[in-house]
Amino acid sequence: MPTWKKSPPELVERFTAALPAHPDLVRKPMFGYPAAFVHGNMVCSLFQDSVVVRLGREGAAEAVAVDKATQFAPMPGRAMSGYVLVPAADVESPRALTTWLERALEFTLTLPPKPHDGSTANVPRTRGRQAKR
Repeated sequence: MPTWKKSPPELVERFTAALPAHPDLVRKPMFGYPAAFVHGNMVCSLFQDSVVVRLGREGAAEAVAVDKATQFAPMPGRAMSGYVLVPAADVESPRALTTWLERALEFTLTLPPKPHDGSTANVPRTRGRQAKR
């Protein structure tokens, strides 16, 4: 695993202040970085000196094409589909950062909840037919 640097304290403060107020939003670290989840799905996080938001494939493509976001790739050649880095200028603006995080929350609320324990080991795979019991 590559060595990643910690997020600057001022970025952590800015990120925390910009998180939407939603009753289902849970803050917890992801790979040592501050992150927010809803129903077990990651909404947004910090990664080194950047802010990562989850927008889905279409939302991420639009954000790259229109909003000057960049595809999130934690390692070279390992882009994460549906996730983008918020442009640096928008990270510096509290209002713009809040808008990005709200947009990520709005998308993530459309996803099905993850199993409570984070495991999918006991979830039957049906592939279009009933699972045998």
